[in-house]
Amino acid sequence: MNKAALFDKIEGEQFRKDSPKFSVGDSVRVHTKVVEGDKERIQTFAGVVMGIRGRGLNQTFTVRRISYGEGVERIFPTHSPRVDKIEVEREGSVRRAKLTYLRGRIGKGAMAVKEKDTLAAARK
Repeated sequence: MNKAALFDKIEGEQFRKDSPKFSVGDSVRVHTKVVEGDKERIQTFAGVVMGIRGRGLNQTFTVRRISYGEGVERIFPTHSPRVDKIEVEREGSVRRAKLTYLRGRIGKGAMAVKEKDTLAAARK
């Protein structure tokens, strides 16, 4: 067995089986496993997906939320065993691959991403 085939086999076992389909602009809730001493608990981080980068096992996504008036961003590896599950709360409709312009916004405008359902209803 050559190196490439062995590498592909090992990498294939690491992939997340229940990978949810989400895209940039979606509001997601990410459940992560946090170890504190000898105990493990689930912590959630909810926000808007600002960008997705990488491919395969190296794929990561950035989630941004406003916490106490301050913008907080976290980068999560998609296929990490520390990420328990990813729930899509609301699908957004955006025209950009990266939503870095949300960093300069304040208040409600910082989370302003149009919903897909509203756009479809407005066109009818």
